[in-house]
Amino acid sequence: MTFSVRRFVNRRFLAAALAVVAAAPLVTAQAASETLAWQSSRQMVLVITPDWNADHGVLRAYERNGEGWKPVVKAQAVTVGRAGSAWGIGLNEPQGDGPQKHEGDGRAAAGVYRVGAVFGYAAKIATHMPYEAMQDTDWCVDVDGSPYYNQIVDSKKVGEKAVEGSSEPMRRDLHLDGDQRYKIGFVIEHNAKGKPGGGSCIFAHLWKSPTDATAGCTAMPEPVMQQLLAWMKPEEQPVFVLLPQSEYARLQATWHLPALGSQP
Repeated sequence: MTFSVRRFVNRRFLAAALAVVAAAPLVTAQAASETLAWQSSRQMVLVITPDWNADHGVLRAYERNGEGWKPVVKAQAVTVGRAGSAWGIGLNEPQGDGPQKHEGDGRAAAGVYRVGAVFGYAAKIATHMPYEAMQDTDWCVDVDGSPYYNQIVDSKKVGEKAVEGSSEPMRRDLHLDGDQRYKIGFVIEHNAKGKPGGGSCIFAHLWKSPTDATAGCTAMPEPVMQQLLAWMKPEEQPVFVLLPQSEYARLQATWHLPALGSQP
């Protein structure tokens, strides 16, 4: 299945973003035989940005069979961290080149990550993934040093003091004047073990507009998010990958990532 970009998307923004992918060289070298933590994953959401400091990129999605990666979602412009991206803590080995993510840096997490729970405002939605309906007492704790750092918690269960200082209410519509950005989304499992200062609350969620960057998440139009949530399945072990163009070109073969040269 595919998705055509809706008319309301800023066409100039998308054209510029697509040029990033078109310019990326196609790596044809034999992939290394190293064992990858995501080698059994059969679904991938992929975002490529122009460089480390870009606040936008291109999203595609792929599924893998015996013939390799097959595109299932056409190119879609997305926004990422307002300061760009930086290497996060995920499934890949630590990388030496490029900035390293830390709390409050305004950068999206670059690397490979498990797709975690789906969340939203409604009691239930159309998805095969584990879904959590958020309440007005649910918060993602971004307070470095908290025992609940980088966790979504219910303040009714952990206490109001446990979420004191957190800037991430999961019901943004109720806490932030009807904000719809967390209406539907999914957790990107960055820093899953909660390393202090490593960065927290990294999600894929709805965008405010095609030109509004995020505090470190990846944002997209609602129809694209709906398609991803209906397509992903836990048994396929979906992963989320975000890389700047230069790093994608360098790692495409050894990380067994989709080749982009002939894709729509």
